[in-house]
Amino acid sequence: MKNILHIISSPRGDASFSIKLGNAIIEKIETANPGSIVRTTNLNDSILPHLSASHLASFFTPEDQQTSDNKETARASEEAIADLKWADVIVVGVPVYNFGIPSALKAWVDHIARAGKTFNYSASGAEGLLKNKKVYVALASGAVFSEGPMQAYDFASPYLKSVLGFLGITDVETYRVEGTAIPDLAENALEKGIDSITV
Repeated sequence: MKNILHIISSPRGDASFSIKLGNAIIEKIETANPGSIVRTTNLNDSILPHLSASHLASFFTPEDQQTSDNKETARASEEAIADLKWADVIVVGVPVYNFGIPSALKAWVDHIARAGKTFNYSASGAEGLLKNKKVYVALASGAVFSEGPMQAYDFASPYLKSVLGFLGITDVETYRVEGTAIPDLAENALEKGIDSITV
């Protein structure tokens, strides 16, 4: 049995390839781990705001000194971090926008990457605090970024692998539905992506 957190960042609903791929990953995890629990966070429904001065003030104020306003400002961040700590497996749906991740997903990263909460600095350097978790990135793109001339433009997958690794999550695997804007590839792109899944 696994606790599975599904992070959805595409606003396209049933038309989204990253959501379809993410759902397929979860189905395979559930098949391999009967009784698993799935918790879904759709970043388009529960929008995390871009960080403001009040967020930063709340994040950097020690808990025993926080005002009620500080606590309310940090509430969404605390809930997102609690979900991550609960999860054994995280499936992150990522449509590629302009070679990177959607701004809603970047806002989520900004709310979960917090010193003292998900990583620490010490004399020996940074240490991620989210250990023993598995992440599957369900990435969808109109172009082909896994190989060929556009590979150098893939900033989405390397970024997520780097930032999650910084938080202590080093077991990150990416599956792709790619070439959805290329006529010769589009028809079989989703099927190819789903067939590539091994969990």
